[in-house]
Amino acid sequence: MRALGVLAVSLVLALGSVVPASAAARPPHFANCTAMHKASTKYRGGIARVGAHDKRPNGGHARYKPYVNTAYYNANIKMDRDHDGIACEQ
Repeated sequence: MRALGVLAVSLVLALGSVVPASAAARPPHFANCTAMHKASTKYRGGIARVGAHDKRPNGGHARYKPYVNTAYYNANIKMDRDHDGIACEQ
């Protein structure tokens, strides 16, 4: 009976230390575009949602290719000023 109690306590302790996947895999949120571009070289071209197309006047092109990840884009959607699906493109 004592072994069953020890097993139950160890199980509770083991399950209590598990971090939920949603908290561990939270997409990064940046304060502004400068912070995004400096955070990593993969964000130099901004962050795009899947299926986004750049809206540039006169057919211009972006300098860098954006990092494509819809969850990351949704976390930084307020920085997409032209509403083309790419936040902080350059």
